[in-house]
Amino acid sequence: MVKKIFIAGHQGMVGRAIKSKLVEQADSEIVVQTRNQLDLLDQKAVEHFFKNNQFNEVYIAAAKVGGIWANNQYPAEFIYQNLTIQNNLIHYAHLSGVQKLLFLGSSCIYPRLAPQPIKEESLLNGYLEPTNEPYAIAKIAGIKLCESYNRQYGRDYRSVMPTNLYGPFDNFHAENSHVIPGLIARIHQAKEEKLDRVIIWGSGKAYREFMYVDDMAEASIHVMGLPEQEYRELTTPMLSHINIGTGEEVSITELAQLIVNVVGFEGEVLFDTSKPEGVPRKRLDISRIQKTGWKFSIKLRQGLDSTYQWYLKSLNS
Repeated sequence: MVKKIFIAGHQGMVGRAIKSKLVEQADSEIVVQTRNQLDLLDQKAVEHFFKNNQFNEVYIAAAKVGGIWANNQYPAEFIYQNLTIQNNLIHYAHLSGVQKLLFLGSSCIYPRLAPQPIKEESLLNGYLEPTNEPYAIAKIAGIKLCESYNRQYGRDYRSVMPTNLYGPFDNFHAENSHVIPGLIARIHQAKEEKLDRVIIWGSGKAYREFMYVDDMAEASIHVMGLPEQEYRELTTPMLSHINIGTGEEVSITELAQLIVNVVGFEGEVLFDTSKPEGVPRKRLDISRIQKTGWKFSIKLRQGLDSTYQWYLKSLNS
């Protein structure tokens, strides 16, 4: 039997990677829609789309995303658009009879000062990081929406919470990007302009965990493919999400130096401590996903090399 699968957000970094992996499966028919074809903020359009399609599985990789600056600048858009997109997709997937769905969230759902490494049980056990609270609240609502349809209607709607992701097709905008693409773009520009220094937000002392997007795509498909009983044994009805990460962390100073080496910048790296840097540390406990046999495969230096090569090609395309 051929599975009909809808990937929401296939033009984003994660959605593209999931699509790339799924098209290799002979038993799958992949359906995607551009923003012009289907506006996920339009409730009636999403309702009509699901009424006219019968999907076996749905992957929700669609979201409004950005770094610290963007989250601070556009909090209303971040909470409204993300709530609306996921509400429309999950509700109308349910009404059209979709039994299996995977919701992709973010590790920012956890409290700012959660014990490290962060277990799934830390959810709702403390204050969120203020710089991305609206986005985090939307993602928490997505988890709870999936859990509620499971509990009330017997659906099999699963949630995965990835650590910080990076890779090809990331957003390299100077202000709206996350840390890795932002640093790559800034350090590359400094190299091209032959500057003697580059300035980075924060103290450089914050620690982060990073995962290459292809590993996230593999993990998403792996979790979706777990037998329902195995997934339920790993989770509980009201704590049903699974962390996805590498279990390894690096300071922003160390990350910046890695990127300096990858790019070939010969100047100095300075830190602007007047700028925000988010939570002091964020590494996920990945014991749940490890129990299923999944493990990441792409090391940070290898992933940075690959991402920078893609970035260079994108500048010339």
